[in-house]
Amino acid sequence: MTRKGAVESAMRTVLLCAGLASLLIVAMTGIFILREAMPAFREVGVWRLLSGSEWRPGQELYGLLPMIAGSGLVTLGAVCLGLPIALGCGIFLAETAPGWIRGVVKPSIELLAGIPSVVYGLFGLVVLVPAVRGFDYPGNAGFGLLSASIVLAVMILPTIASVSEVAIRSVPDEYRKGALALGSTRWEMIRTVVLPAARSGILSAVVLGLGRAVGETIAMIMVIGNSVMMPSAMGGPLPGIFLSRARTLTGNIAVEMSYATGLHSSALFATGVVLFVLIMLVNSAARALMARNAGGGRG
Repeated sequence: MTRKGAVESAMRTVLLCAGLASLLIVAMTGIFILREAMPAFREVGVWRLLSGSEWRPGQELYGLLPMIAGSGLVTLGAVCLGLPIALGCGIFLAETAPGWIRGVVKPSIELLAGIPSVVYGLFGLVVLVPAVRGFDYPGNAGFGLLSASIVLAVMILPTIASVSEVAIRSVPDEYRKGALALGSTRWEMIRTVVLPAARSGILSAVVLGLGRAVGETIAMIMVIGNSVMMPSAMGGPLPGIFLSRARTLTGNIAVEMSYATGLHSSALFATGVVLFVLIMLVNSAARALMARNAGGGRG
């Protein structure tokens, strides 16, 4: 074997090991969390863990439904608030921004990704919570899903905006020139040609944002109210549910793991299993959507 062939073979082996190492880390993490959670699954039961509405470790009551609802609602709120702004930023940077403006805006968006979570939490605690508290609504204390959703929307914005920009820029220029040659305006070209062509990349950006949103902990603990309760509209109209206090799955683990023992500790590991499965479901759904979109594009 020549020296060049030996180098190629060695690099293939190194890259294979790197890929297998990633797979091994994920598998070992899942096995460890599942092993630690098994006592809770055996003694409490999977269904009771998932459907129970009360979390009282002192009374051996371990129901994760309030935390599942809290995580789901705060993620939904963050995506609804952050996605339009993030996608607009991506389109602006990729399609319409002059060079000098892009040189200012893009580093600013990237800087948002480097700010520690606790700083976002402090901002929410000092600025957002008092502002939300100003809404005249029964039981509104400022802490709750709305404050958490706004903070989380800002936190996922740089991820979605940056990945969306890359996806939009990757669309071949021939698509743009062809649409403009057929008489489309610039916005019609972006809306009907560029965005559909970049759909898979934009979906990937949304999935990354969802993963960040579901996994965020410190900032959520600081502004969501951290109460183990089912989010409710508190006697008002349905949108008022976002003024309700809540607790997320990640917050549940972070708050109680330091002093948990026995079955309580196992139930917190079961919370981690639920998180693990939720992330896998989100990723699988996104991959299925991207595969379907790619298939539709080829058709």
